[in-house]
Amino acid sequence: MSSSKKPSMIIPDEELIARDVEAYLEQHKHKDLLRLLTCGSVDDGKSTLIGRLLYDAKMIYEDQLAAVHRDSRIHGTTGDDFDPALLTDGLKAEREQGITIDVAYRYFSTSKRKFIIADTPGHEQYTRNMATGASNCQLAIILIDARHGVTVQTKRHSFIASLLGISHVVVAVNKMDLADWSEKVYEDIRQAYNAVCARLAFKDVHFIPMSALHGDNVVDSSPHSPWYKGPTLLHHLENVTITSNRNLIDMRFPVQYVLRPDLNFRGFAGTVASGVMRPGDEVMVLPARTTTKIAEIVSWDGPLNHAFPPMSVVVRLQDEVDASRGDMIVPVNNIPRVESEFDAMLVWMNESAGREGKKYLVKHACAQLPGTLEKVRYEVDINSMRKKDPACDEQGATVLNLNSISRVRMVLHRPLIFDAYERNHDTGSFILIDRMSNATVAAGMILDRTSAADSADSAAPSSDHAANITRESSLVSRHERELLLGQRAQTLWFTGLSGSGKSTIAKLLERELTDDGRLCYILDGDNIRHGLNRDLGFSADDRKENIRRIAEVARLLNDAGVIVITAFISPYRNDRAMARDIIGIDSFSELYVNTPVEVCEARDPKGLYKKARLGQITDFTGIDAPYEAPKEPAFVVETAQDTPETCVDKIMAFMKARESTRAKK
Repeated sequence: MSSSKKPSMIIPDEELIARDVEAYLEQHKHKDLLRLLTCGSVDDGKSTLIGRLLYDAKMIYEDQLAAVHRDSRIHGTTGDDFDPALLTDGLKAEREQGITIDVAYRYFSTSKRKFIIADTPGHEQYTRNMATGASNCQLAIILIDARHGVTVQTKRHSFIASLLGISHVVVAVNKMDLADWSEKVYEDIRQAYNAVCARLAFKDVHFIPMSALHGDNVVDSSPHSPWYKGPTLLHHLENVTITSNRNLIDMRFPVQYVLRPDLNFRGFAGTVASGVMRPGDEVMVLPARTTTKIAEIVSWDGPLNHAFPPMSVVVRLQDEVDASRGDMIVPVNNIPRVESEFDAMLVWMNESAGREGKKYLVKHACAQLPGTLEKVRYEVDINSMRKKDPACDEQGATVLNLNSISRVRMVLHRPLIFDAYERNHDTGSFILIDRMSNATVAAGMILDRTSAADSADSAAPSSDHAANITRESSLVSRHERELLLGQRAQTLWFTGLSGSGKSTIAKLLERELTDDGRLCYILDGDNIRHGLNRDLGFSADDRKENIRRIAEVARLLNDAGVIVITAFISPYRNDRAMARDIIGIDSFSELYVNTPVEVCEARDPKGLYKKARLGQITDFTGIDAPYEAPKEPAFVVETAQDTPETCVDKIMAFMKARESTRAKK
């Protein structure tokens, strides 16, 4: 067989090396690469499993093996026997304590595939290290000690793996030898873990009973588990399908550097993040939105007919387009979002707590720009995988502590070019950098939706009810529409009792804003119930749905650049908070029309209070249904003491003062 051609059949590596080293290298070059990690609780046997794989795959040099045998007698946890864990636990502290502290990367290969495996720590305090190790992996091996079953750390690591988009999982039920290879123990763990991953986004989960220390079901099938008919771990790793994980649809080319070696050449250097690019493709340079065509793609080896991830290339464009580091070249008919605000899941990785409202540097692809941690929407309770209120410091300020996982709202000083992490890992991920210490403090995954109007009881990534529906982005951003209209889109949410004067003030305010050259629109409670929400009653659930629908409409109008004025009783604080989250905290202003119920009833413009007193109307706010006044409204309107015209004048002054404050920031 010629050494210059790809072998037509797979020959075991050791046999091929002995016969023809060049043929082995050629075969090795064409193997698939699988990136994987091991994770789980402390002492579940992660390092031992990797050491066993390396040992049984014959990927250990003789002098290295001799050193491990020597260290096994000094630091090992298996007495004088060979301790495979010492092949990966290389730090002195790791060997002395018998634990994994830092992420260790090891490389090995078989006749079918190449592997890069990350050994991640099991301690809770090193969760950030686990997240770092998982960030580039395609498969996760979740180890579970057969004696202890599913633990909190098992749930934590599974959640992070799911959050980071790892869809292939192997659940290695380890130390089965210490559980007498009990099939019942294995089945109980399998059922318990299935209950955990039911709330996660894993697509492919396999269970394997094993003993990593002794090699049972790692490379060779074990005689101790005749009841297990599945593949060994290595067989599964060699055959699992991973090609579908690559995004070859959405072409994204972040510009890293502009090359100008002479007057005749001007190219843009970078790494293809996703998709395939070819000479002649019509592209757009963001954020300038300049369109042109790809004239040439050049690599170290010369011109290329195409480029795909993760190739590092230089792209020369047909026209003299102005672009610099941080810009992105994309197809004209498939562009990412270009916005200055987004929601993200954030893993806090620094001992110093993060603070709501603090400014950080956002490092995304090749761009780095300042931004603010505007809002912590909720934190994830790892035990239940549900939302919980974020932590607070002694002063009551919202903070993010080490290893916390939270949903946050980021507001940047200028637009960022990004995709949702679920669709594109490279353009949907970022890190936060402390502006003073220059330390990396958090890793983030951008969410598809820009509001917090997701499931009320689950924080885990899961299949949405509309799994086949994706949100489409416009070629025109909200910022562009605002510039076109010369205004900042926002929603002024009036809340108050019936008869408090909400509709009267809203109409006068609409007139005043229109005369001031602003494009605005009123969403009035009665008008909405005549059309969009005519199918809803006045129960608590119907009121909630009424508010949800109108908040979604307000959000769409805000995205169109329109100032929205709403006039709804909206009696419940939780419902108004939901509306604020849907619309966005930076676009939502709660205006409380503070009018005593006695004054409202005396006015009674529609005769509703009288009907409520007579029992002709039930669930009437202020009579037989509660009204929860805002605790911290953006502005309070006093219609009992001010005329409607005076109220409008004060609201206009409030709006101008707020706009002036935002402009200074």
